[in-house]
Amino acid sequence: MSAEPTPRAYRAGFACFVGRPNAGKSTLTNAIVGQKIAITSNKPQTTRHIIRAVLHRPDSQLVLVDTPGLHRPRTLLGERLNDLVRQTWSEVDVIGLCIPADEPIGRGDRFITGELAELKATVLAVVTKTDLVDKKRLAEQLLAVSELGEFAEVVPVSAVAGHQVDTLVEVMTRYLPESPQLYPDDMLTDDPEQVLVAELVREAALEGVRDELPHSIAVVVEEMIPEGQLTKIYADLYVERPSQKAIVIGHRGSRLKAVGTAARRQIEELLGTRVYLDLHVRVAKDWQRDPKQLRKLGF
Repeated sequence: MSAEPTPRAYRAGFACFVGRPNAGKSTLTNAIVGQKIAITSNKPQTTRHIIRAVLHRPDSQLVLVDTPGLHRPRTLLGERLNDLVRQTWSEVDVIGLCIPADEPIGRGDRFITGELAELKATVLAVVTKTDLVDKKRLAEQLLAVSELGEFAEVVPVSAVAGHQVDTLVEVMTRYLPESPQLYPDDMLTDDPEQVLVAELVREAALEGVRDELPHSIAVVVEEMIPEGQLTKIYADLYVERPSQKAIVIGHRGSRLKAVGTAARRQIEELLGTRVYLDLHVRVAKDWQRDPKQLRKLGF
């Protein structure tokens, strides 16, 4: 008679992806959770809120914490974001440092690796965007990354092609502490819906605006009113200057209308109801540098 295999101990804990802006962190989070939770945009610095995505597996629970990219701050908002990042890093069990396969290792990667060396978390190197390079280039990058610092493991993935995403989850879970379940089974994120809705509006507003706007848009959801199969949402988009307001609204309101349509589609998917979305653009002068305005806008 063969012996029963010993059941694996249940593991649960927190993990986050770090890296310079645009290293593919949010896309990877979305691929792992299989739902659009962290917003993705090709503008750097789009993630501001720390969104936790919860991945449920039979023998483990991986809670992903989404942080903004660490960068050299130029404003008070930038400094607050960096503080937020460091605070998050000190509270997680596993950190995946994301380094794109298609770009040479740079100063930013070295800077972050140095910062991570002082933490007690297990640090993995995650080489992202492997679908963009050939085997030879990937092998060279994996070697360069392994020489960058002391990593528990180096894992190549492509979130877009879905390649090795499961392997990465397997590896991350292995380094979580033994622990009872942290969140109920049906929970995908512990962020209030209002924050997620605001992020989806903000993402839609960022698409296609010129480079001067990425940091200058904040979205506040003033009210969400469920009425049967319809949810009414009233939200304000804040910019810093009247000229930016004109850009966001567009010629005869065309841009704002497009933003509303795109955001509504995403929000309906998130909430599972029909959505009436009412958007207004307001000017909050230089809000990124004003502590009072930052607080009002949720930072």
